This record gives sequence, C-alpha cells and structure tokens, in this order.
Amino acid sequence: MSENTSGLSDTQERIADTHEKVDDTQAGAFLGESTPTRLDLPLTALAILYWAFILSYALWLWMPRARYAVVFVGGSMLVFITNEASKALARDERTDLAILSIAAILTVATVGYVAVYFWQLFYIRPGVGYPHEYALAVALILTVMYLSYRSFGLAFVFVAVLALLYGLGGGYIPGLFGHSGLRPIRMLNIMVLNVGGFFGSISRIIAAWVALFLLYTGLVQAYGAFELILRGVVIAAVRFRSGVAQFAVLASMVIGSINGSPSANAAMTGSFTIPMMKDSGLPSEIAAGVEASASSGGQVMPPVMGAAAFVMASLLGITYFDVLIAGLIPAFIFVITVAVGVHYATLRNTPEGLSPKIDWEAEEFRSGGELAWDALKFLLPFCVLVYTLGVLQWTVVTSAMMTVFAQLLTGFSFPIVESLYDEHSGEDLTAVLRETLAETIDGARFGAIILAPIGIIIALINGIVDIIRASGLPGSLTLAMMNLTGGSLLFAAIVAMVICILLGMGMPSVAAYTVVAILVAPTFIQAFLVPGLAAHYFVFYSAILSFITPPIATAAVVASGVAGANFWRTCLAAIRISIVLFVLPIVFLFNPILLVGGFTLQTFLVTGVVLLGGVSITHGVNYAGVWAPNRALDVAIRLVYVGLGLVIMIYPDLVVSVGAVTVVLVMFFVQYGALLRGGITRLARRVTS
Repeated sequence: MSENTSGLSDTQERIADTHEKVDDTQAGAFLGESTPTRLDLPLTALAILYWAFILSYALWLWMPRARYAVVFVGGSMLVFITNEASKALARDERTDLAILSIAAILTVATVGYVAVYFWQLFYIRPGVGYPHEYALAVALILTVMYLSYRSFGLAFVFVAVLALLYGLGGGYIPGLFGHSGLRPIRMLNIMVLNVGGFFGSISRIIAAWVALFLLYTGLVQAYGAFELILRGVVIAAVRFRSGVAQFAVLASMVIGSINGSPSANAAMTGSFTIPMMKDSGLPSEIAAGVEASASSGGQVMPPVMGAAAFVMASLLGITYFDVLIAGLIPAFIFVITVAVGVHYATLRNTPEGLSPKIDWEAEEFRSGGELAWDALKFLLPFCVLVYTLGVLQWTVVTSAMMTVFAQLLTGFSFPIVESLYDEHSGEDLTAVLRETLAETIDGARFGAIILAPIGIIIALINGIVDIIRASGLPGSLTLAMMNLTGGSLLFAAIVAMVICILLGMGMPSVAAYTVVAILVAPTFIQAFLVPGLAAHYFVFYSAILSFITPPIATAAVVASGVAGANFWRTCLAAIRISIVLFVLPIVFLFNPILLVGGFTLQTFLVTGVVLLGGVSITHGVNYAGVWAPNRALDVAIRLVYVGLGLVIMIYPDLVVSVGAVTVVLVMFFVQYGALLRGGITRLARRVTS
C-alpha cells in the first residue's frame, strides 16, 4: 500500500496505541490489559464459569431469581476483581494486589454466606439478623463501594455516601426533606440481609434479562464485527463526502445500544473510528465529538437501548416490546438530526470532504459477496432476536438465550462453510475450528469484563434506591419541584433535566436511568399527569446527556483521550452535533403522542413536524457556511432557525407548529436558492473563461 494511502492497515496499527491512551480512564475497566499475566488463565476460566451459570439459569430456571441474583452479583464482583488484579500484576502494583485480594476474600465470604443461607434470610427470618451477619453486611457494603470507586470513580460513590447519610440522618433534616430516620440495623437489612438492596429487583433484571446481551456483545466482537464495520467505513469513505464520520456514527450507535456504557463504547469503537476520521482530515476535537455523540446516542437505540429498556418495562409494568415500539420514533428523529450535524461538521472542518485514497488491491479488502457473507453471520442472530421478541412474544430471557445460541451457531458454521467452499484458503478444518473456538472464548471473556462493573454498580444503585424509597424522598422531591416551578410543566422539565444530568454523571446508562426513574419520573406522572412512558423516556434521555455534558462527560473524556484532543472542545463539538438530544426529552412531555400514539396518521404527522423542527435547530447551530456579510446578522439568522425549531418541536398546538415549519421552509428555499444561483454563476464564468 502506498505511503499516502489511508486504509485498514494504518488504522489497525494505531488501535494498540489507542488502548494505552484510554487504559487509565474510566473505560480502561472495560478493556483490560494487553500484557499477558499469570491471571489471564484464571480470568478466562472464571468468565466461562460465569457464563455457564447464567446460561444454565436461562435454560432451566433452577433456582429462585432472588438467589440467582445473589450469585450473579458475587460472580460479577469476582470477575471484576480478577481483571483488575491482572492489570495490577502487569504494572507490578503490589499494594493494589493486596487490597484486591482482601476484596476477593470478603466477596466470597459475604456473598457466599447470603447464597448458602438464602432460605433463612429471605423466607424464615427476614429483618432479623445475628451480630456476625451484620458484620458481614458492613463488609459487603464497603467492598461494593470500593469496587464501584475502582470502576466508575468518586462521582457516584459520593452520591452513594450522601444517600446513606440521608437515610441515617433524616431525623436531623428540617422541612420537606426530613424523615424519621433509618436505624443502622434496618439499613443493613434493607441493603443486604433481606436479600433485597444489592440483590433486589433491578439487580435481578440485569442478571436475568441483560446479562446474556453482554455475552452476545462479546461474541459479536470476537467473531469480527468490528473488522466488518471498519471495512464498511473505508467503503463509505470513497462514496460519500462525510462517509467516514457518518459510518462512525452508525457503528458506534449499533454497538453502543448493546453494551450499555457510552464510555466503554467510545473506547471500543472509537479505537478505529477516531483514527480513521483523523486520517481522513477531521480535527481531533471534531472526531472525538462525533464519537462521543454517537456512543451516547446509541444508548437510546432500540432494540436494547443500553439495557435500560428492560428496566423501564419492569418499573412501568408493561411488556418490553411496548417500550421498544415507543422508542422507535424518538430514535429515528435523533439519528436523522445527528446525521445532519455530522455532515455539517465535516463540511465545516474538511472543505474538500473525506476522500481517503484506497488501495483496492490490498489484501485486507474482500469482495462484495464475501462482505455480504460476513454481514450475514451477524444479521441472522439479530433477526432471531427481533423475531422471538416481536413476533413470537417470547420472554426476554428466552429470546436473549436463543440469540446467543444463534450467534454461536453462525460463528462456528460460517467459517467452516467458507473454508470448505474456498479450496485456496490453505486452512484445514481442524485449524478453522481451533481458531473459532479461541474467538468464542475471547468473546466470553470480553463480555464478562464488560458486564462485571455494570453488575456491581447496579447492585449499589439497587441498595441506594431501596434506602431512598424507605425514606420517602421521591414524594418529597415531587412536592419540592411543584413548589419551585409553580406548576409550570416547561419550568419543571428544565429543572428536572438538570437534576437528571447531575445524577447520571459517571454511571452506565442503565444505572443513570434507574436512579432518575425512581426520583424524578414520579413527579411528572403524579403531579402533571404525564403518561408513564413519556415521563420515563424524558428522564432516560435526560440522563444520557450526562455523558457529553461537562464537567464529568465520561464519553467525551474517553473519546478525547483516544483522539488526543482537548476535553472541553470535544464536549462543545459533541453538544453541537447532538444538540437536538437536549430538546427531545421536553418534546416527550408536550407531545407524548410520539411515544404512546401508536403508528397512526396523526403520529406520523407529528413526527414529521418534530423532525423538521430538529433539523432546523441542527441547521442553525451547525451549518458550515456564512449567511450574512457581518457576524451579528449571521448569528441572528441562526438564532431564528433555532427559535423556530424550538417552537416546532415543543409547542403543543399543531397549527402553530405547522406555521413555524412554513417559515423555516421559506428560509431554506431562500438560502439554498441563493447558494444555487451563486454556484450556477461561478460555473458559467468558468465555462465562458
């Protein structure tokens, strides 16, 4: 390949360097170390046992779900500890190893005790514990908080400590937020010994419904989905002016929908999309902003929605399929507006467009038929997921299990068929089977490493949620917001959005959503009579904003680390590109028909109007050109686009919205008519000269 070629090999060579950059960030917990250690084999064996236990439960449901959640949380803690110990061993950090060893011993002792004595604690004597059991409960709380700190930093641990202090000291708090206070013994029972708290309903949902999707993610990665996406990026780059950036958005959204962590997703997909965008001409901050926006936006993409869809269905008492259907239109609006924003960002920063020179004779590239065959390997299991969930209406556990089995089947069978068909491949069947088995084991390990910290943080959140419920804080918060906002839905939405962003900082999407769903969503359901789906989608989308909103902005932190870019400029780029994401949550409250109206003519009409409003806002914020000879007038025109877009999206009167749409369309025609006339004039001058 020539020196000026920007293709697969250049990007792949930089992936290892990229992982080193992000290893010390939050996403490093998900990626693991590349340096082999003596703990690699135990970690792999533990991951296989972990998945064997999860799959056996999905197949036979051979124990109560509460007990299963106990073992699941303990397994997640051990996988995470072993992975962290492997990295500490590679860095020769003996103090770290000693602390992790203590954490492992405490995990086995405390979780093992709860699992062994489950029947007594859960059925026979709930609320009544022995002194040694309370000591074990304290040890488990400290261990979970320490592991949460290692995986997600101080931000959420600080929130957890505040929640515990609020539960203990409620009697000393005057006014609306005061309560009688929870005795320490009761708090220990709530969080551990009653087999609720850490092992409560949310942990059970993650263990039973979400876990297998992370195994699916690991297998998809191990069987070569990222390499397939990378080839697609290169192909798109020579066909569309903003092809690299657009395909990076699509790839990150698809993968991000499954893995449930924007920061981890920014590290995984960003490790090849960001270098490719940079090689194609985009500045570091823009490339990082595109990746951060896409990784965060992937959390709202059906059918998985970063695992939050399953928790939402449980909290609302509706089917998962209802949640999935409700999320289709908002996701469609978001994807279109982000595509527009990315296109403008590309034009603004690379005037000649993205057109890397590709050596099509390079060995890395496969024919169109071979690429279609590779894609089919991943498309068939996904179709199994959609068919079993949407058509057959099977349970989430069964559908996820069948999807995993389908991916295992295609992962093994496709390479075998290809090797038998291609006589010139040079590989015998034994070698193909050995390689595929190695990929499967790597996928199981990768999926376990992703799932483990999510299982830990969810356990801590579940405990905090139970404490908050026992203290009556959600009801108090509803009254406080009503008093503060004076009953104004718009004002309440803005205040609530800020609260959701603050509470969601530093957590995976499902954890962020769970906290705000318990604290904030009841306000809109009870006080403003907003439909439950609309209220929960409002807090979910609002919490997602925390991943690109400073000062935490974990997706932007990781993406900027991968790109070697300035953090604040990365945040600004991400916010500009996904600006509509800051408006959509409010739209759900004023136009809930987008979520609960079904696929009717009125729903499609409202969807079209809201989409045009979102495009108007994105156009005003991101348009690459200049509309006026002086800056003040240019800014004024942009503000008109943004203001009209806000009216179109939020104002509940369809007549007013359609009127604003008419004004925007006239402005579009005037603007682009002038550009078209200018282009024709320049072309005529060239021809005549």
